[in-house]
Amino acid sequence: MYIISLTYKAPLDEVENLLESHVTWLKQGYAQGVFIASGRKNPRTGGVILATSIERAELDDFLKQDPFQAVADYEVIDFQPSMTTDNFTSLARL
Repeated sequence: MYIISLTYKAPLDEVENLLESHVTWLKQGYAQGVFIASGRKNPRTGGVILATSIERAELDDFLKQDPFQAVADYEVIDFQPSMTTDNFTSLARL
């Protein structure tokens, strides 16, 4: 799986202008089975997305379609969980 950390590089008003299209893009990722979870960082300096273990090139291509590319920098971390709580055992298999 992947942990994708977005850090805003533009003021929040510019981020807000793209929020609706970003959410539409996120919903597409969920519908395609790419995303597991997503949300804002606290404080609101960016966001985090958890993605399944698709091919890295496929993930990179999908991330390029995110409207937030104009207002955020992305860090993608390849992560293989080896231990989880009982509620998240399925993550160890992704």
